[in-house]
Amino acid sequence: MNIRQQLICVMTFAVALTACSQSDSSAQVSVQATDNAAPVLTVITEQAPETQLMALILSKAAVDQGSPVQILLCDKGGDLALKSPPTLSQQPLAPKNMSPAGLLSKLINSGVKVDVCAIYLPNRTFGEDALIDGVGVATPPEIAGYFTQVETKILSF
Repeated sequence: MNIRQQLICVMTFAVALTACSQSDSSAQVSVQATDNAAPVLTVITEQAPETQLMALILSKAAVDQGSPVQILLCDKGGDLALKSPPTLSQQPLAPKNMSPAGLLSKLINSGVKVDVCAIYLPNRTFGEDALIDGVGVATPPEIAGYFTQVETKILSF
């Protein structure tokens, strides 16, 4: 996928998110899953909470529209998957008072597959037991198998 296709994908999600955020906050937006919904791989390496939250909001929007979503957390993005994530990742952000750590937990509970990258834990002083429930460790062949599908959309933050 080239940069132009990625930008079109991100802009499409942003438009959908804007439409959702302008509706009544108590209303639940639900879109039926379609057989032709493209899979989405969201890669988060950034530690900035606004960037993390936006990546997760777009991932949730894709889930809500019927796309299978997988999230890969690498480098500082992997810290979001810790049982004790950075304080900034736990603080609610406007406009919906949602935190990156909170939204990640909701996505996991809704069935979204979330993994840290294969080299995240080997380069830390802790092991898999430091990760929140529902977060696994990705293998390169597994991730390559997912992102090399022709229809997969890749969001990288």
